[in-house]
Amino acid sequence: MKSISVKVPFKEGLHARPATDLVKLCQGISSKISLIKDDTTVDPKSILGIMALGATFGTELTVEVNGPDEDDAISKLDTYFNNGAH
Repeated sequence: MKSISVKVPFKEGLHARPATDLVKLCQGISSKISLIKDDTTVDPKSILGIMALGATFGTELTVEVNGPDEDDAISKLDTYFNNGAH
């Protein structure tokens, strides 16, 4: 299992387009992914899960990836959050 800590880089938080882009990115990953905010853990392959986090700009999240493509997945997710790519 790999994990990283990230901050939400989007001014609007993880809503609308950034959440949709994150779902699309995660759906291409076969490993199990968890997005954790405080005591809440969601599956980022679900738009409803991401929206339920209520992650606003600057919110700290932990991303955990466990599976056969975890190295590639953690790299893609790190790039997504650190480059504000959406």
